[in-house]
Amino acid sequence: MPYLEDGTWKPPKYSLGWGLCLWIEEWCVHGPGDVQGEPVHLLTPDENGWRDVEFARFIVDAYEIDRTGKRVVNQAFLSRPKGRAKSELAGFIGCGEALGPVRFDYWDDDGNPVGKPVKVAYLRIMATEENQAGNVYDVIRHNFEHGPLSEVPGIDAGLTRIILPDGGEITPSTATAASKDGGKETWVCYDETHLWTTPELKRTYNTVRRNLVKRKAAEPWSLETSTMYAPGERSVAETTHEYFRQVSEGLIKDQGVLMDHREGPWVNINDDKELKEALTYVYGSFAKVMDLDRIVQEIRNPATDEEDARRYFLNQVVAGSDQWMDLSAWKARRDDDDPIMPRDQIAIGFDGSIRDDSTALVGCRLRDGKLFLIGIWEKPEGAEQADGWEVDVLEVDAVMADACKTYRVEWVYADPMFWQDIVGRWAAEFGEKKVFEFWTNKETRMAQALERFHTATVTGQLLHDGNGTIGRHVMNARKRIARSGVLIRKETPRSKKKIDACVAAVLAYEARGDAIADGRLKKRRARVHGF
Repeated sequence: MPYLEDGTWKPPKYSLGWGLCLWIEEWCVHGPGDVQGEPVHLLTPDENGWRDVEFARFIVDAYEIDRTGKRVVNQAFLSRPKGRAKSELAGFIGCGEALGPVRFDYWDDDGNPVGKPVKVAYLRIMATEENQAGNVYDVIRHNFEHGPLSEVPGIDAGLTRIILPDGGEITPSTATAASKDGGKETWVCYDETHLWTTPELKRTYNTVRRNLVKRKAAEPWSLETSTMYAPGERSVAETTHEYFRQVSEGLIKDQGVLMDHREGPWVNINDDKELKEALTYVYGSFAKVMDLDRIVQEIRNPATDEEDARRYFLNQVVAGSDQWMDLSAWKARRDDDDPIMPRDQIAIGFDGSIRDDSTALVGCRLRDGKLFLIGIWEKPEGAEQADGWEVDVLEVDAVMADACKTYRVEWVYADPMFWQDIVGRWAAEFGEKKVFEFWTNKETRMAQALERFHTATVTGQLLHDGNGTIGRHVMNARKRIARSGVLIRKETPRSKKKIDACVAAVLAYEARGDAIADGRLKKRRARVHGF
């Protein structure tokens, strides 16, 4: 699945999205706002040559099909900054799901897929506001009351529902989960899911999501739209982001997830030039029609909190008050130019569990402090997992042995909790002067190691290769204040957001420091040509 954070795009081989984009241009108009009633431009440029390429790409991705014509995407997530017209796009897609060519019909003579409408389409538009339809439904209703779709016979559009010609229906809904059970939705839109934080809204989300498995022939799917969430609120948007991270890292099987997230680069928001460039990037195709100067003024307003400005206008994840590591500092330490190579001198950190938490081996190159993942064992998600899941100890042992063969391992710090026999055997096999126990529950020593790691990250003494698992575990870590200093913990004791790779990274960096202090760093000799 494409992930657009890096600005790249590889179109799917087969998609009904191309035809839907043209259908939207023919049948839909912009909803309430400055351009109300004006035509939509996705593939076809307007008189100034502008078209919303970014949203056209999303539609093409969302309507990918396989060679049999079956939908590939079951759940799509569109993450963009405030004001990017996410809800309007969802409204256009909703119009298409009601009457457009959105399900496979046949292959034309050129081998391209041709679509047909959903039979008896039932659309549910979910919003958080009580007694209010929400922005997505407003766009759909405007099109069925005032746009070209208002001329379609058999349409009955109103404030609380739209009846379709074949008996289908478009219904706006709010939060009471029980009233949604038993539905037969063919498409659901959850709008602004970063606001879906209450237990009732989460129950509603789960209830409606379960309804989507009932109509096999209609191939139901859902779309979430959101601006960046506030970490720690456990909103639906945060949960969806976490789910996608696990899919992208191969921790759980992809169930047809499309994550389209775009965020601005981390810049000094007090620098006008940097801020404008970041806003231009994050608003993408829409930047030309946005008043970026006004957004800069809003960000500069003393009443605007910097964290809110970054979340709403740059679409960035901003650390909560108890988050241990700042995301911008961690991202700034990524280095792609000098990869870890066999025979490099390294130190290793090990943090192990047996059942519930993760087990991780992290390496740190001696000469520059660059971190990389050697191995990670995480309890799989999903109902299919066995309650008795345990880390494969033999596999961990084999990966450790392979690392010692591949690299010149100078120092290992291993937390021996639950693993004392294995750690003892590593010391005997790989050298008692190389493998050492490091009890992470010894608060004073651990607080000092954490402080050195944090300082090295902020000041640029530490590097990493961009590994997503290490980064995720580092960003999951929360501060715990103790007498000995700042320690780290999980969000909650039973949280599924693990930090074990973060602990292993801290031990690896600490091991690197002690290896260098012990004189084990070998300077690379420069080659002298001509001798």
